[in-house]
Amino acid sequence: MRTTTRVLFQRVPDGLPVPDDFRIESRELPGPGDGQFLVRNRYLSLDPYMRMLMDPAWTFRGASLAPGDLMPGRTLAEVVESRHPDFGPGDLLVGNFGWQTLALGDGSGVDFPVVPRDGVPLTAWLGACGSNGVTAWTGLKLIGEPRAGETVAVSAAAGSVGSTVGQLAKAWGCRAVGIAGGRDKCRLVTEEFGFDACCDYKAPDLAGQLRDAAPDGIDVYFDNVGGEMLDTLLTLLNPLARVPVCGVLSTYNARGEYYGVRNTRLIFDRRLTLRGFLQSQFREHHAQARDELATLLAAGRLRSRETVAHGIDSAAQAFIGMLQGA
Repeated sequence: MRTTTRVLFQRVPDGLPVPDDFRIESRELPGPGDGQFLVRNRYLSLDPYMRMLMDPAWTFRGASLAPGDLMPGRTLAEVVESRHPDFGPGDLLVGNFGWQTLALGDGSGVDFPVVPRDGVPLTAWLGACGSNGVTAWTGLKLIGEPRAGETVAVSAAAGSVGSTVGQLAKAWGCRAVGIAGGRDKCRLVTEEFGFDACCDYKAPDLAGQLRDAAPDGIDVYFDNVGGEMLDTLLTLLNPLARVPVCGVLSTYNARGEYYGVRNTRLIFDRRLTLRGFLQSQFREHHAQARDELATLLAAGRLRSRETVAHGIDSAAQAFIGMLQGA
């Protein structure tokens, strides 16, 4: 038997989650049976979509969590025991093994095997070259369809998805304009991630800042926020602009009524395309996306900043901090 430490969903948060919305437990796992393998989770990725799974109002991934369920999440895991023909001890995998130290698998939750690559840290296969990077690549390339010389804007530009969107836009010959909160994050977006400009939504006159940063208008807006920010961006989009809708950070922890977007007439007037998406819709493109992202990262043309919290006991607090922009 093996002991695993797990973080369970305890209750629906009232706004921003608090530690009491989670519960930590230890339990014994049997050894793997036929067709199974045991993994040790080395790294867990904490992502905003998990907040939606904690609330029954969101249905994008089917049923929401019930009290006592294991918190879901992608991990980079190492196989330690196996009775599965396709996986052996020492294999590294990215898969949906959840917030726990050890897990049994049968292969169904595996996203892809990890082949170590020079210049690509293992953690990058969860971030810049994993689900976050692939989300940026698929949304921008397949929905945004940017063309060289166009202007691409992205909200939450200091985050893992947003920062990758802007860097891909630059690699593909576009002008990249970020939107982030505060001078420090805007400085990070331009100085470390190489955007052409970054607008501070916490400062006055976001629309005016964006007009100065994108004097020729915006052709692609990669939306991670929704709400009032989307309303503002609609007024700045060029005719036939494309809007990949990746997330709605403005509503994840909202209480009461959601902000009602008012400038919807512009969707018709400017013949805009708005499309919500999940990176899982584009699985046939994932290998191509990971390969391009890893090539850019190894060549120093893609930068990634990671925040690491140590130990499964720190996961809930780290998750809460991420939702607050830490």
